[in-house]
Amino acid sequence: MSTHRIGLAQGTAIYVGAILGAGILALPALAASAAGPASLLAWLILLLFCIPVAMSFAALGVRYPDSGGVATFVARAFGPRASAAVGYWFYFALPAGAPATAFVGGQYVSYALGGGQGLALAVAAGLLLAAFGSNAAGLKVSGGVQLVLVGLLAVLLTVAVVTALPSARAANLEPFAPHGWLAVGQAASLLFFSFAGWEAVTHLSGEFRDPRRDLPRVTATTLVVVGVLYLGLALTCVLVLGPRLAGSEAPLTQLLHHGLGSAASMITAVMAMLLTFGTMNAYLAGASRLGAALARDGALPSALARGHQPGEVPRRSLALLFALSALVCVVALATGATLATVMLAASACFIAVTVAGLVAGVRLLPRGTAVWWGAVLAAAVMSVVLLFSGVALLVPFLLGVAAVVGARRLGRPRSAAPGTGSAPAGADPAGAEMAGQSR
Repeated sequence: MSTHRIGLAQGTAIYVGAILGAGILALPALAASAAGPASLLAWLILLLFCIPVAMSFAALGVRYPDSGGVATFVARAFGPRASAAVGYWFYFALPAGAPATAFVGGQYVSYALGGGQGLALAVAAGLLLAAFGSNAAGLKVSGGVQLVLVGLLAVLLTVAVVTALPSARAANLEPFAPHGWLAVGQAASLLFFSFAGWEAVTHLSGEFRDPRRDLPRVTATTLVVVGVLYLGLALTCVLVLGPRLAGSEAPLTQLLHHGLGSAASMITAVMAMLLTFGTMNAYLAGASRLGAALARDGALPSALARGHQPGEVPRRSLALLFALSALVCVVALATGATLATVMLAASACFIAVTVAGLVAGVRLLPRGTAVWWGAVLAAAVMSVVLLFSGVALLVPFLLGVAAVVGARRLGRPRSAAPGTGSAPAGADPAGAEMAGQSR
């Protein structure tokens, strides 16, 4: 059994990897197209909104460090049936989200190198296999790989900004809001998913050496790193590319051309792979542990429970995720399903998980505190965002029904599910007591 636990550096790398995604390569242009230079306000607003979301999940992780993550929080607040539904939303959405994310990365690489659909699929397959292989080796390997990749990514993004800055022109900020101030809201909706991912890493809260000390530090450091990278890149794109930004298909490549010339396309391809791999690596680390926790708690077959303890590798859960991801790939290729359809279905589930976690936070966190008000605000905003998923809401609904039915057929485990018995190892007894009083 592996006894490796996450430290501050690896934890920050995993958190940053979960938030940053390949969308950053295109989103500055899409946001600028919607709101012009005023899109910078949308980046700033969303970064500020991230603070209550991130801090709410960090506070819950400190109180209930467990591989169940959000499912554990929901079990504490609303019981095992609700917890099973939330667990299913995240666990079974990942086999759709991971291949879709890998294909997005493959498309960026193919575009940057002038390849076709075949190259995009080949790169996507390679990224998927690498992410699963990294996690199968355990957190010592996957966390170390993540640390190296995030460090390299930060260097490349910094190089892109610094080398392009001499071409910056303040005149490119005018007119600041060519499409009106309401367009900032439209830009924010486009950028929203570049700031999601906090729910994915809650499943790793029990893997930290000292969750009470490390989780708040890692969360705060991640907010700073993501904020600097996002705002720095967005501001540089606006100042350097100006009116060309709104119509650009590859704004980062154009930005790199200003400082690095012909090497820009290759560097963009490398960044696309780093961004995509980092996101999948972090999500798989969380989802595989969630599957083992669900099996431990009776919501999935008990054979999958192996590896749910901190420091262990949940290889059986990971193997199931790999098989389901492969199945999704085969079905998508055979039916010609669009990337947008697959991503919308996965996104609806992930947003539902975030809403459930924040609502659980409203019930579990000390009432009237700053972090409690943050959870209230974030839950209200995220609930509205969830409604915009439209017909895709059928996916979390059906998975929720399957979770309740499946849990009943499998029966309750010998040990109490999270939230129905004693606190998990390392949980904050005071927090558990306050949670019980609030109910």
